[in-house]
Amino acid sequence: MTRTVYVNGVYMPEDKATVSIFDRGFLFADGVYEVTSVLDGKLIDFEGHALRLGRSLSELDMQSPIEMEDLLKVHRELVKTNSIEEGLIYLQITRGVASDRDFVYPSKDTPPTIVLFTQNKPGLADSPLAKVGIKVISISDQRWGRRDIKTVQLLYPSMGKMMAKAAGCDDAWMVENGTVTEGTSNNAYIVKGGKIVTRHLSNEILHGITRSAVLRFAREAQMEVEERAFTIKEAQDADEAFFTSASAFVMPVVEVDGRSIGIGTPGPVATRLREIYLEESRKVAV
Repeated sequence: MTRTVYVNGVYMPEDKATVSIFDRGFLFADGVYEVTSVLDGKLIDFEGHALRLGRSLSELDMQSPIEMEDLLKVHRELVKTNSIEEGLIYLQITRGVASDRDFVYPSKDTPPTIVLFTQNKPGLADSPLAKVGIKVISISDQRWGRRDIKTVQLLYPSMGKMMAKAAGCDDAWMVENGTVTEGTSNNAYIVKGGKIVTRHLSNEILHGITRSAVLRFAREAQMEVEERAFTIKEAQDADEAFFTSASAFVMPVVEVDGRSIGIGTPGPVATRLREIYLEESRKVAV
């Protein structure tokens, strides 16, 4: 069945959807995005994603083409129309279509481009990988300096995924000045002596919505959290490791650069945090 997508205020079949070749998202990666998970036909952490979207747009001096209330309605309509029980909704907003290719921003009255589509992912919450854990490699972080803005400039993270695949692994953790920044599409964590360690918020990493929720749940569960940078060696010597993202929730990491973490299986902290996150997020899903 052809998906229904949303383009600039219109719902349409995906094979009818088009965007101009002069759109600045295509020409300059001049756009931002969000991905919201759907569980049981409801949106997970929608408000957090909408608020971060607003921040990303503001940081790029880009106007929003839609109010939050209407954005929620669009999300719900796409979930309903495409019969999504478990899956994802991808949202992208660009600076819009300029009259020609030019590095200078177009005038303020240029309408932004907004696109949303769904991805059906049955079994998203019950991922087999969460039961066995994933393997990661370390790579040099060669992205731009404003990683806190969720832009569509994702070429290097994509290259990182391919480097990991070529090495027979699942993902890559990026390293800058000797410490881990984050994964290619996720925030990174280690656990040592029961303490959860993850990099502090700054322009160097994305301010993950799932990260925020997981750390809140961890503290409510009386788990100790330390927000600081850590090295690959610390990760290899840790008792556990994991990452968080909107599409993977809490995912155990069992190997870093060929070395097993702990006993090489998902640890109790990551396993429990995944359970808590899924349980609590479902309660407040919209």
